[in-house]
Amino acid sequence: MRAFTLLEMLAVILLIGIAAAAVSISITHGLASARINAAAGELAGALRATRTQAIVHGEQRVFQVNTRDDVYRGANQRDVRLPKGLELSVTSATSDQSSGDIARIRFFPDGSSTGGRITLRSGQREWHVNVSWLTGAISVFDTGTHT
Repeated sequence: MRAFTLLEMLAVILLIGIAAAAVSISITHGLASARINAAAGELAGALRATRTQAIVHGEQRVFQVNTRDDVYRGANQRDVRLPKGLELSVTSATSDQSSGDIARIRFFPDGSSTGGRITLRSGQREWHVNVSWLTGAISVFDTGTHT
């Protein structure tokens, strides 16, 4: 009967440690990505709710984004803060940028909007939440890389 040597046992323990570290790093990145995907989905949902309110009430509604504080406010008039580690930027009509830190996207009773793009960035990944000016439709794109 042959026994394992101390060197063989240490090699197995080292391989198990390396595998555990790789799995933990993968899980951590996966959780961060899922959290940011959820934030992009919630932002898109808030935009859709603002558009719906404009249509239902027959009045213009405003979706406001504060890029300095990473906060947005939709139809419910409550501030929503994005998760830490997430950068926010907005491309919208010049008339909807009231100051350097505040941008708006307006929705009209017919469902159209002033349009724009809200970009969420974490490290090298970007998520774009696009608002069509013609239809007011909202779409989310995970670009996967920093552009």
